[in-house]
Amino acid sequence: MIVGVDTGGTFTDFVYLDGREWKVLKVPSTPQNPAEAVLKGLSMIGGSGRRIVHGTTVATNTLLERKGARVALITNRGFEDVIEIGRQTRDRLYDLRYRREEPLVPRELRFGIRGRLDKKGNVLEGLDLEELEKLTEKLKNLGVEAVAVCLLHSYANPEHEKKVGELIRRLGVHVSLSHEILPEFREFERMSTTVVNAYVSPKMEGYISHLEGKLPKGDTLRVMQSSGGIVSPEVVKRQAVRTILSGPAGGVIGATYVAKKAGIEKIITFDMGGTSTDVSLVDGRPGITTEARIGGVPIRVPMVEVHTIGAGGGSVAYVDEGGVLRVGPKSAGADPGPVCYGKGEEITVTDANLFTGKLVPEYFLGGNMRIHPERVRPFMEDLAGMLSADPYEVAEAVIRIVESNMERALRKVSVERGYDPREFTLVSFGGAGGLHAVSLARSLGIPKVLIPKNPGILSAVGLVVADVVKDYSKTVMVTGSEVNYGTLRDMFQPLISRAIEEMREEGFKEDEILLDLFLDMRYRGQSYELMVPFSEDYEENFHREHERAYGYRHSTEGEIVNLRVRAVGSTPKPELPFFKEKAREDPSGALLGEREVFLEGKWVKAGVYERERLLWGNVVEGPAVVVEYSSTTFIPPHAVAVVDRFGNLIVEVN
Repeated sequence: MIVGVDTGGTFTDFVYLDGREWKVLKVPSTPQNPAEAVLKGLSMIGGSGRRIVHGTTVATNTLLERKGARVALITNRGFEDVIEIGRQTRDRLYDLRYRREEPLVPRELRFGIRGRLDKKGNVLEGLDLEELEKLTEKLKNLGVEAVAVCLLHSYANPEHEKKVGELIRRLGVHVSLSHEILPEFREFERMSTTVVNAYVSPKMEGYISHLEGKLPKGDTLRVMQSSGGIVSPEVVKRQAVRTILSGPAGGVIGATYVAKKAGIEKIITFDMGGTSTDVSLVDGRPGITTEARIGGVPIRVPMVEVHTIGAGGGSVAYVDEGGVLRVGPKSAGADPGPVCYGKGEEITVTDANLFTGKLVPEYFLGGNMRIHPERVRPFMEDLAGMLSADPYEVAEAVIRIVESNMERALRKVSVERGYDPREFTLVSFGGAGGLHAVSLARSLGIPKVLIPKNPGILSAVGLVVADVVKDYSKTVMVTGSEVNYGTLRDMFQPLISRAIEEMREEGFKEDEILLDLFLDMRYRGQSYELMVPFSEDYEENFHREHERAYGYRHSTEGEIVNLRVRAVGSTPKPELPFFKEKAREDPSGALLGEREVFLEGKWVKAGVYERERLLWGNVVEGPAVVVEYSSTTFIPPHAVAVVDRFGNLIVEVN
């Protein structure tokens, strides 16, 4: 049995293949201890000898909530404050009240030591071992739980960091060495990433060890990384920073897999859950970035390029001090949840969709979760009273506001990066995505929307179909005239050898490992790089990518900053269920009835269809509400949905 487990802010999703039959399960998340929901769901699924793949938010929440380990930082003398000084750029330049987040390591736990290397890795000053012994004793007395070590130019020569690490490990605490976490130049980003790893790894190690200890004998566990690949628990315990975007990465991988099965290569993913919305552009393959900020902290490990905003089904609507209606980023979360869940007392996007008729109470979560539409009206009337407006118009305004926020996010990953959204298909998933996807596509001129079956658990599907992936990098800093294809190939060899060795430890033979090679390149004098595939025409690849990204190219040679290797071990891919025969266009066999929906200031009749009974070839014309276990899809007027061979709803947006 293969099981994918995705922990979300409101629900923990499970998708599993029992024999040849795909099954899904949603369990309310347990934010105080995410493992409780995971173990409860696995217990409900049952079985033995299961291959479990987990997308987790433990590292993310640990960082965002600032609930990580007590971390000490060891660096070169005089560089103790780099982690606080950071870069010159400011997030909100004209905000006079703006205050940056406090560094993860307070000043009293930052220590500078003797010892210095030059940029080539040559020793300028040796380590003082006596000083290190005294520092080790001091750390013991301070009660630190983890130590980050980041010495200048350790990417060129890691010997000093290794010696420091050997001494500190005697304390029995977690130690993160920067040359193991991020062997690249830029001391601030390397230091920040290493500190984040030290900050979140102890909690992640405890979480993963707890899960492993509770799993029945014979079960195996792998964990999704931010880069879209899965790895063993042992790797995650050492390098938890690589799981910061574990959950969203699974969604992008799942959307890419489903779209390719449907014959679509260019997609924009739209994952709207309970607390947030994640969007990503996939032009053939998921985009990978090494420039991300999570909770205001730079992290440079490879990640699937995902843009996240605080807009979800649980986003709270409120009237601000100026009397303006706003939605999010505050979320009602899993507890108390939206008003209609029975506990909440603040109107959310989910409540607005229910109030306007787009959600059908009897079919919410397949009828397995009772919701309370009668609770929504008094709270909606209170909100409308603050605005002196009609409650239904306020509910529709809540929906329009959250959609405008999500539209800006979609523009950020497409238009603002030089892509025309009209050339892409919007792939919508997440529990709330189907209620807003077609409207958003219409606003952006996207001609087609793909809504897979069980869209609420597509992130869990992505976990099941993900490959084992490991990323390696090294700073080389050479100009185009200093190297050629052959010499660069030789420079890649140490990274390639390490990749093959570690993939063997993951259980793959050498002929089963796919190696993708990349270069980080820039023009001389530029501050930042573009990642391009390494091939014989790597220079032309760089010029072409620079022109696409920035609108121009130079005739000057490029500078090669970093080498990157991505090792991929393919995992068995379970087949998606599909129809063997095409049915007629008439979807009346799935029609459950009609309901009134408040749309653009008036009530309209919409057909209600059961997703499970829709067949290949059925055509559903809007307005319509399509209900299923994990999600609800709203097809507005003038849009037409066709069911394809895999049961996907392909909506033509007019």
